[in-house]
Amino acid sequence: MTPPVLGQRALGRALLARQHLLARTRLEPAALIHHLGGLQAQAAPQPPYLGLLARLDGFTPERLSVLLEERAAVRIALQRGTIHLVTAEDCLTLRPLLQPVLDRALRTTYGGRLAGLDLDALAAEARALVEEEPRTFQQLGALLAAARPDRDPAALAQAARCRLPLVQVPPRGLWGRGGPAAHTTAEAWLGRPLDPAPAADGLVLRYLAAFGPATVADLQKWCGLSRLGPVLGRLAPRLLTFRDERGRPLYDLPEAPRPDESVPAPVRLVAPFDNLLLSHADRTRVLPEEYRGRVMSQNGIVLGTLLVDGLVAGVWRLTDEREVVVRPFAPLRRADRQAAEAEAERVLAFARAGAGGSVRIEAAG
Repeated sequence: MTPPVLGQRALGRALLARQHLLARTRLEPAALIHHLGGLQAQAAPQPPYLGLLARLDGFTPERLSVLLEERAAVRIALQRGTIHLVTAEDCLTLRPLLQPVLDRALRTTYGGRLAGLDLDALAAEARALVEEEPRTFQQLGALLAAARPDRDPAALAQAARCRLPLVQVPPRGLWGRGGPAAHTTAEAWLGRPLDPAPAADGLVLRYLAAFGPATVADLQKWCGLSRLGPVLGRLAPRLLTFRDERGRPLYDLPEAPRPDESVPAPVRLVAPFDNLLLSHADRTRVLPEEYRGRVMSQNGIVLGTLLVDGLVAGVWRLTDEREVVVRPFAPLRRADRQAAEAEAERVLAFARAGAGGSVRIEAAG
């Protein structure tokens, strides 16, 4: 039988439902972080907090900060080689699974500067240094270069980052405090070893639960791994299969939500760098192609976005002057403008804890 077709609008509604952007949830923050496979956290500290705020009722900054302080959640390089905030358990499982992503990034970016270097010896030395005390990459690079004066300290530090599971320790990533990105190993910080035999099957199933239905290319875009087609093929008897409007096969979990495309999608303010926009090869289920360049810059910046009827319809930012500024790309209907103002007020109340501030909806354009 020919698999049924899911159009872009239906795919968008399924994605929003699984991301808890159709309806907010009262899950514990750690449970939602686990469900989402982590939150992109390249910029500190706002994006993970704002990502949870968009999805959770009753969320306050302290509920995430305490997870970091109590070592129940960590910041570490994972999907696509970028910093993610994940639960401690996911750190120990995902980091070894995604080692090939870090290896490829190291070869591509620093291979020439590291040619001929014994990377195993470097990693062992770096491990001793960061487990002695957490260190920034600048500090670590300088220490590693002391015995290698002909090498670039920055490249040495990045080699350590890719070869070791380095977590950023608090106060880095804490709301309202923050600090330099100092690192130690996940094993030292969490007091437990990495998973010695993590299975790619679990990674694939968890991706579909949070981001499906999806193609093989979508899955690989999210995590940065390649050659995952055979894994999906092995899992196919447990999955449902659909097609998109271009005939590409889509895989999904039988029990996952797939709302009707007519289900209303509320206005939402999605965090900067949110994985909602970064986890598919074809992003048009939520990001119209004509707006991609206005949301994603060539140097990797991803702005906070305004969702209207399930699609990106503008951008927004939280300024240092206690202001939430929303800029729609096209004029908003009155109801959508009011909803955007309400979402912005919600962000303001969260971020400033009653300390004042303002909301501004800029002219469309």
